Amino acid sequence: MARKRATVKADLELYELDVAGERFIVMSLPTGTSGNSYTQLSAAEREVASDAAAGLSNAAIAKKRGRSTRTIANQLASIYRKLGVASRAELAALSLEAKRSK
Repeated sequence: MARKRATVKADLELYELDVAGERFIVMSLPTGTSGNSYTQLSAAEREVASDAAAGLSNAAIAKKRGRSTRTIANQLASIYRKLGVASRAELAALSLEAKRSK
């Protein structure tokens, strides 16, 4: 059974677990999935996310933004991590969901 030990910050919590006689301290951090809010993205990341959700390729987004395809790939990796998604399909679904809730 887990016992909450402390809240270090508003979004960081520590739990104490006893498993088979061993004591573990577990940290709980938000993954970005809570609310999946585009507000946690930078302006550039929001534009890249929008273009990717609209179906543009990394190369097309890079050309449109005057960046390298590698830069776009890195930005998408950051976007996926922040939003808790793993693919363009999930990003597109999240984008539609965000538009509906406005």
